Amino acid sequence: MAINLTKGQTVNLSKDKYDLSKVTIGLGWKVRQQGGSFFGKMFGTKQAEFDLDAIAFLLNEQGKVANIGVKKDIGGGRQRGLQDGDVIFYHNLRHTSGTVWHTGDERVGGAGSSDDEQIIVKLNEVPDRYHKLLFLVTIYQGHKNSQHFGMVEGAYIRAVDARGEEIARYNLDSEAAYDQKCSMLFGEVYRKDGGWKFRATGNAQTTDSFVEFLKQYV
Repeated sequence: MAINLTKGQTVNLSKDKYDLSKVTIGLGWKVRQQGGSFFGKMFGTKQAEFDLDAIAFLLNEQGKVANIGVKKDIGGGRQRGLQDGDVIFYHNLRHTSGTVWHTGDERVGGAGSSDDEQIIVKLNEVPDRYHKLLFLVTIYQGHKNSQHFGMVEGAYIRAVDARGEEIARYNLDSEAAYDQKCSMLFGEVYRKDGGWKFRATGNAQTTDSFVEFLKQYV
């Protein structure tokens, strides 16, 4: 049976109990139904869809992202940064080590019973130079669309082993403290005494850009 964590609580990811050859960090959410105005209902005006994005940072022993990646040409004279680095997100889906990857961007949460976004980690194979993985969620263009975590309900992060057994889950309770917050450090996996632990964090910030979060770790 999965352990339901509270904020700040940790759980051991035991090799003896779980198959850590491939651990899925799944994230899910639902948007709280908002009561529309009379004119909004009459003219069919609807709120912009929530686009929540999952991101992972791979940190070294000093708690830093040692390689933020490079800029690459994407055509038309444009460049895209943070490529081939230690930040896994919608424009850099797979880590160069092959041990961490993002399964792809989901534009609308709560579409079914499965996770809305997933990041897969081969914990048994993560290179020794990485000591912690942070898992974040940001609301894309949250400020522009006047969207924040106070409008999201049923959000969670969970860890599932290679056999499909749910190890732990952290459900994000709706709190007034999350109003106007557009990014969230949901959880982290870190090395401890030769193994790994999973910690629920739930630390929110107002920024809707994970790059602002990243600045704390470079």
